[in-house]
Amino acid sequence: MTVMETTGTRIDTCAGTPQQNRRPDGDDHYTISEVVAFTGLTAHTLRWYERIGLMPHIDRSHTGQRRYTNRDLDWLDLVGKLRLTGMPVADMVRYAELVREGDHTYGERFQLLKTTREDVLARIDELRGTLAVLDRKISFYADAGHGLASERSR
Repeated sequence: MTVMETTGTRIDTCAGTPQQNRRPDGDDHYTISEVVAFTGLTAHTLRWYERIGLMPHIDRSHTGQRRYTNRDLDWLDLVGKLRLTGMPVADMVRYAELVREGDHTYGERFQLLKTTREDVLARIDELRGTLAVLDRKISFYADAGHGLASERSR
């Protein structure tokens, strides 16, 4: 059962773009090794996500193997995006808990994502400043290199 299915409420699409090579809904039973190939995460990471509550309970086959669905892959895509934002794992787990709790948590989810967005924008500003310094240094060395080359050719 996915995070979205546990709420019984309107579904918010987690991820951006649909992934290629996915099976149609209903036939979307992926093994952990297939999910590793799709996501680039390790099996250890997937099991850890489940253990800490970042992933919901994952359905199992009759032999006990985990069976992931397209929704689970979408959720993992969102988690990957949240990781890229620098969101702490504790906040990601809290977000997952809020999703499972249902629609009445929209306000808290909104605030959590808004705060994360503000942090990302601040980091982007920092990186722009850092990029400007690098550009100035690169320009300096490019100009210095041209000057040295022209002196040598005399």
